[in-house]
Amino acid sequence: MIDLKAIDDLARRLNDLVPPGLKDARADLEQNMKATLQAGLAKLDLVTREEFDVQRAVLLRTREKLDSLERALEILEAQASMNSGPTGPAN
Repeated sequence: MIDLKAIDDLARRLNDLVPPGLKDARADLEQNMKATLQAGLAKLDLVTREEFDVQRAVLLRTREKLDSLERALEILEAQASMNSGPTGPAN
């Protein structure tokens, strides 16, 4: 979900930029900015921090497995080249 506290903080900071002559409209502007920010962020394809962390962990495990498989493949290729060399079995 979208962090509403962060949206509130951003709306408040934007509201602080309103010129002093428009102080009467501040509350209304802040509410409109908050609603606009929420609507805009809702349209984005975002994930939660928890979902991001889970996918990051999955990617890390996948990379570790890939590294392990690459090392195993290098060993097998080295063994195969040694066995098919000039002193190895004939093809």
